[in-house]
Amino acid sequence: MAFPQDWPSSGPIDLAAHDLPHRSSATEWWYVNSHLTTADGRRLSLFAAFFRIVKGRDEVTQALEYAHSVTWAISDADGHTYHAESRVDESAPKMGLERIAKGRGSRDPRLNRAISELLERGRVPRPDRIFDGPVFVADRRLELDFAGARFEKLDDGRYQLSLASDRGGCQLTFAPEKPPHRHGDDGVVRGLGGEDMFYYFIPRCRVEGTVTVDGLARQVAQGTGWYDHEFGGHRSEESATAKSDAAPNGEDDGRVDIAWNWLAAQLDDGTDVSAYSLVRVDDGKILYQWAVMSGADGKQRSFRELTLAPRGGWRSTRTFYDYPTSWSLSVPGAALSLEVEASFADQEFITCISKPAFWEGRVDVRGSLNGAEVSGLGYVERSGFEPVRDLDEFFAAVGEEVRRSVARVIPMEPDAKTACDLIAAEGREHYLDGVDLSQLGRALLAPMREITDRGGKSWRSYAALACCDVVQGDSRKFIKWLAMPELMHVGSLIIDDVQDRSTVRRGGPACHLIHGEPLAINAGTAAYFITQQLLQTGDVSPARRLRLYDLYFEAMRAGHAGQALDLAGPSAMMPAIVESGDASALELRVLATHRLKAAVPASSLARMGAVAGGGTEEQIEAVGSFFEALGLAFQIVDDVLNLRGFQNDLKSRGEDVMNGTITLPIAKAMSRLPLEERRWLWETLSSKPQDLKVVSAVVEKLEVSGAIEACAKQAEALVEDAWQKTEPALPDSIPKVMLRAFGWYVLQRHY
Repeated sequence: MAFPQDWPSSGPIDLAAHDLPHRSSATEWWYVNSHLTTADGRRLSLFAAFFRIVKGRDEVTQALEYAHSVTWAISDADGHTYHAESRVDESAPKMGLERIAKGRGSRDPRLNRAISELLERGRVPRPDRIFDGPVFVADRRLELDFAGARFEKLDDGRYQLSLASDRGGCQLTFAPEKPPHRHGDDGVVRGLGGEDMFYYFIPRCRVEGTVTVDGLARQVAQGTGWYDHEFGGHRSEESATAKSDAAPNGEDDGRVDIAWNWLAAQLDDGTDVSAYSLVRVDDGKILYQWAVMSGADGKQRSFRELTLAPRGGWRSTRTFYDYPTSWSLSVPGAALSLEVEASFADQEFITCISKPAFWEGRVDVRGSLNGAEVSGLGYVERSGFEPVRDLDEFFAAVGEEVRRSVARVIPMEPDAKTACDLIAAEGREHYLDGVDLSQLGRALLAPMREITDRGGKSWRSYAALACCDVVQGDSRKFIKWLAMPELMHVGSLIIDDVQDRSTVRRGGPACHLIHGEPLAINAGTAAYFITQQLLQTGDVSPARRLRLYDLYFEAMRAGHAGQALDLAGPSAMMPAIVESGDASALELRVLATHRLKAAVPASSLARMGAVAGGGTEEQIEAVGSFFEALGLAFQIVDDVLNLRGFQNDLKSRGEDVMNGTITLPIAKAMSRLPLEERRWLWETLSSKPQDLKVVSAVVEKLEVSGAIEACAKQAEALVEDAWQKTEPALPDSIPKVMLRAFGWYVLQRHY
């Protein structure tokens, strides 16, 4: 097929012409990475990518219009920290809405709805931010200035990169030490529907200058760099039209979801290697793959036969995506075999530009080439796989991580150190003298694990971490907290089941039926306190730590008060309410029980997260109020679902009626039904009917009265009103979008 006239012809690539922007291209980017050692011995790596895509034409002049973005990150190999920055232009909100309208947003409609609210106001969620200045792209020389983030070609042939943010940046020059190489099929990277790209790269540059980390500019003592340039996509010279939903990361246009692994490695013997594989997401089929070898002499060899296989695994506790942390590259035709290992795992780049995260980071490379040992450094990018596609999968992943966290905190067979952390303290090791650790595991920890290991909703654990991030804190410092809300909740479940004589919990026998009531009561109570050590953290001030304790025990006090009200029940109120038809006090009593048992603990955990994240008083109270409303709505929805039936679990329909429980729909019905029907309803409920026909009649009566629907509407109003009060206090961010969507998730679950 014929390629655009402004693409390189055969032979050496003319950098003077092809470093420049290409008018024929719908998508174009310029990319560099580097590995640096500073004068004070700091080992750092950096990548930066400047994107532009065609978004349309000017209505008057018909000139092409472009959208721009820049992403960059610094990896600190010694400190294991990752500083990432993402900037987009003012057209990003409009283009984001267009992508969602074309079905290229999230697969979860609640997430699309949440982010659309933000985009419709012309805003984008952090970590993405709109440029705070103009964007300039020269057309006669390579000069990109994206509101101060600059990449340009100097007169002596070097490339200059300038980046700056509140936490880092650089002033670096890249001096090519090898000629440009063509990737793919003589430079062409094939797309599935005509969206072919042209891709060339300079695999080795000498890098000089300064890099800024922790607010300090450090001189580069030694540095190597890599330069990529890619352009093309869905647009012809004749039509000059573009697919406006083309993503600035090279993503396919929407017919097939494509993901990729990409490696750029610089070996100590002067050899450089680049390899990529394009993968169809639905079935994992490799569509295209290439490897390019650049010898120490700068000569290029290309190969179609290769294996680039990911291995290992690391789960982000911000997106709950799973990423490989190692790869193996085999290119038989080059006698090359490499093992590629992430220098550290957490090099996830979070951005709505790329749905909503990818992994791009520094890797260590070792292996053999032509039988000789080789080693070096490289970069890997893994993008597009989207392992968590909707909120159901998200909370399933959260649940898995919560169970892992619990298993670390309370292992079934604790060693001496773990046991000391659980039941003693530093300097009190003698408390363990004579303790049989195996017996301790069986008698104290196994009853807790009996319930936690079965899985649960885990949204309480999510609340603490999400509220840390939503106030611009870093929840990764408090990841061990995942176990705390779950153990607090499980402790209450174990004891509730004893008190209520319940026989089933989370799909299995109640804890006390397996371990006996004495051990179950003791384990349930211990679960409240066994996580106290998790609050011992140096990442918050003593004053904030004290506040964390106050909030935790506030949750405990309220929860036990709510349980007392629940156990006593409001039955004594019913005769008068049945006769009067005024159930306002009964509604308040039911809501009070829900609030104390479920809403206050959720609210306290949310406040704890915001306190740990360094939130303002306004923010702490805002997230607390929102989660109080969510917790209350959660219990109201539970009352509704118990009558209408959980999805795929219709056997549970009407269980509250069988138990004679006075729920919010019962309370509301007492204000809506005539006297005789109120009498019948209370008499029937009091009898704890087990006949399914009778239970169905009760449910039907509640439905016809409008009581069930009124409860559903009340839950919806609680969440919506709380969000409208909370939203202004929180900065726009992906965690904020997730909280908004989570509110709808609570309301819509299991219908």
